[in-house]
Amino acid sequence: MTWTDIIYSIGDLFKWSFGFFEFVQNHFNNLLLILGFVGFGYWMNIQRKFNAKSNVPVESSENTGWYKDGAGKQIK
Repeated sequence: MTWTDIIYSIGDLFKWSFGFFEFVQNHFNNLLLILGFVGFGYWMNIQRKFNAKSNVPVESSENTGWYKDGAGKQIK
């Protein structure tokens, strides 16, 4: 077996393995996009609930002393 045979065998292996992508086409990418959007929506919903429970002011003008008032308090 020569180097040329080894290189061509590796090339044939790669060519065969990329045939998987022709079978799957773009469905896997679509699945990942949908999963990403659903995960982002779930994450934003959980974040909205955490923000509702927090004692941190939203406006920057209201931020004087909020960290002292909330000392020892935990978000449940």
